[in-house]
Amino acid sequence: MILTGFLNIAGQASPTAASGAAPQSSMFGALIPFVLVFAIFYVLIILPQRKKQKKHQEQVGALKAGDRIITTAGIYGTIMGVQADRLEIKIAANVKVEITKGSVGVILGPQSGAPEKAE
Repeated sequence: MILTGFLNIAGQASPTAASGAAPQSSMFGALIPFVLVFAIFYVLIILPQRKKQKKHQEQVGALKAGDRIITTAGIYGTIMGVQADRLEIKIAANVKVEITKGSVGVILGPQSGAPEKAE
């Protein structure tokens, strides 16, 4: 569809300067909606996702022993050790697993000593 529009414009163009200006302006006029859609898409979808991803990366970089996390696979765990590219998490009594930092889905925060009881 777009290609046909460009071919029609190219076919109508003549070597004279007067008739060459009109198809040129209509071609730019046809591109304006595409540029606007891309700009709206960028502002509404791409920028917020980048901001969210950057914040998550900063939080993952600040993890320390004792923090509770949920992995992207849905496993709850407490961080026992932090290395450059991976984390050692405790998922049950006497069960420790090493995961990559990219596998962290949600950061729950530091582990509390004992669960609070409602009175």
